[in-house]
Amino acid sequence: MEGKKGIIFTGAIVGIIAVSLVKFGNPLNMGFCIACFIRDIAGGLGLHRAAVVQYLRPEIMGLVLGAFIMALSKKEFSSRGGSSPFIRFILGMTVMIGALMFLGCPLRMVLRLGGGDLNAIVGIAGFAVGIALGIFFLNKGFSLKRNYKLSKAEGFVFPIINILFIILLLSAPTFIFFSEKGPGSMHAPIFISLASGLIVGALAQRTRLCMVGGIRDLFLFKDTYLLSGFIAIFVFALIGNIGLGYFKIGFLGQPVAHADGIWNFLGMILCGFSSVLLGGCPMRQLILAGEGNTDSVITVIGMLVGAAFSHNFGLAASPKGPTLNGQIAVVICLIVVGFIGYFNSEILSNEHEVKGEVKVG
Repeated sequence: MEGKKGIIFTGAIVGIIAVSLVKFGNPLNMGFCIACFIRDIAGGLGLHRAAVVQYLRPEIMGLVLGAFIMALSKKEFSSRGGSSPFIRFILGMTVMIGALMFLGCPLRMVLRLGGGDLNAIVGIAGFAVGIALGIFFLNKGFSLKRNYKLSKAEGFVFPIINILFIILLLSAPTFIFFSEKGPGSMHAPIFISLASGLIVGALAQRTRLCMVGGIRDLFLFKDTYLLSGFIAIFVFALIGNIGLGYFKIGFLGQPVAHADGIWNFLGMILCGFSSVLLGGCPMRQLILAGEGNTDSVITVIGMLVGAAFSHNFGLAASPKGPTLNGQIAVVICLIVVGFIGYFNSEILSNEHEVKGEVKVG
């Protein structure tokens, strides 16, 4: 599982599993979507009342537990945290607000393209621009500061919470919400979804699969290792969609998508920009959380709250297009993320250090 063959194998498995989950019941072009599934979980927990997107998606629990089990078995589990938690929470929210403007995380962006949705090309362009913005600040010394070693018990809490979510899903108490129509009502059988998540989580933990990292490393280091996984997901999703008759090329009439190019572009700029500052895409945050990284747990909670916020305040787009509230929110969030980049880089200190050849800092 080491080297480029390992990441290509992982990408191929993710692409095949994503299309297979559609065959078993998940929405078209949404076999796997971190943003959509966290949004559904937020709805299932009653954090928002959008009736069509409420379901405790077992794929997410599987991802976390797959990474947790693999990290433990390889002695890579490490409880760490304390690196700018509140900023990570805010960035988690902005990632989700951007993703719900586009209607998908970076993983679903690739899966949508594999299904023939050409709006994903606009999303990829925006995603790359967002990553380039993040790289600008990385080159200016951006940092959320170091993390610290924590007690082992601290890192076990998030995996345990995910086990509790599985129990809630299976027992279906009355305080858990289940969509009766719309995307939230469309899902593969629980154990197939859970097994899929476990497999992807374990493989992603071993290979560091990250949708942001692929483009970031290409820009920064000319390294195509992570990008290879990205491409493998697309190729195998494309083959699977064609083979199963799901492939439909075009901009209009795509499943759970809208064709507003400007806001697809800006939404993914926000998602890519925020993700680079966080050090990884939404899926990577779940994997790190499973490895004991509580900073990533805070980020995931930020995404969960961001999803609830998006639906409670009408920010999330729909197949009808973006809302005015959502457009305003994306612009505000881009400004906020820009400030986070600026104030956590060395730009400010450099400006203060030298003024007219006189050191004042």
